[in-house]
Amino acid sequence: MIYIGKFLHTTNQQEKSESDRRHGEFNLIVSAADKLAAIETFKQRITEARRTTSLLEGDATVYLLHILEMEDVPANRPRMFDYQSVAGDPTMPVISCQAPAGENDGCRILDWQNNRPGVDGQTAQPFMKFSR
Repeated sequence: MIYIGKFLHTTNQQEKSESDRRHGEFNLIVSAADKLAAIETFKQRITEARRTTSLLEGDATVYLLHILEMEDVPANRPRMFDYQSVAGDPTMPVISCQAPAGENDGCRILDWQNNRPGVDGQTAQPFMKFSR
């Protein structure tokens, strides 16, 4: 199976100035035997990125928003995923749809409060956490 993980992150949270702290998102894709194997591979890759790049600097937290599972890559009709619609200024909530396809689009509302993401009104739990 093919697994695409959608992650949110905060970095440099030890910094006093808001302009020195960062937050964002990224996706990881892997072919794995099952969801648990994909999650383990995601953890290994995130740990490697922390160790070998400057992408997850300082006090950093990574949140797993959701995982998209696919049997294969579509050949004739590309599959849309990771659609976002942002209302107003960047501080406003975001509507995010991992794989919009009609009836069940899997859309969620993302809202950052106190540098922690909220998903559909619930505070997201950390997937991985790093300190300096």
